[in-house]
Amino acid sequence: MNHMMLIARSAVAVCARFTALFPSTLQAQDSIPQINSYAQVVDKAEQKLQTRLRHAEVIHMFDTAGTLWARALRGSGRAAKRIARLVAIVIGISLSIVPSPISNGSIDAIQTVHLIADKQLTEKQEYCHNLITFKESSNNRHAVNGSHYGYYQGKSKALKGAPDDYQFYWYWSYVSHRYGVTRYDEPDYCKALHHLRVKGWQ
Repeated sequence: MNHMMLIARSAVAVCARFTALFPSTLQAQDSIPQINSYAQVVDKAEQKLQTRLRHAEVIHMFDTAGTLWARALRGSGRAAKRIARLVAIVIGISLSIVPSPISNGSIDAIQTVHLIADKQLTEKQEYCHNLITFKESSNNRHAVNGSHYGYYQGKSKALKGAPDDYQFYWYWSYVSHRYGVTRYDEPDYCKALHHLRVKGWQ
């Protein structure tokens, strides 16, 4: 900034001397005031210089703000990289942990028909459902009685040794079609139980 000030001052001095030596060059139209003295020229030139320097300071201030903003953005980029690195490390650690055997997938049924009923049915229908399985098979998945198989003693070979969830939903479909559904869209097991009692099968 000091270097710029010296250059500008020397340029103003040269211009002022030239203007003083050749006053005719300052002759202008009537609307433009004529500068008569060397002092006036220097004063005006210095005023212009000061104005320009003020503008330069403002530009420098904006430039400083821009530089700070750019540095802040660079800092946020570094922070983002640090966070991404940390996330990658956490993911890597979680992938390297050996899962326990319990979490491994299996095609075997892991719930009995009674646990499924507890989740799928209202309390009343669950009670009737559990009475049916007890009366039909004594809650034995492998029960066989002639051509009847499983918990519900259904007349289907598909039920022979079938997993609990398969038997549960097979009987769900059977009861829904034969005895209808409740207002909660569940099979009416209580009607099925009533039918067994009326027929004297249980």
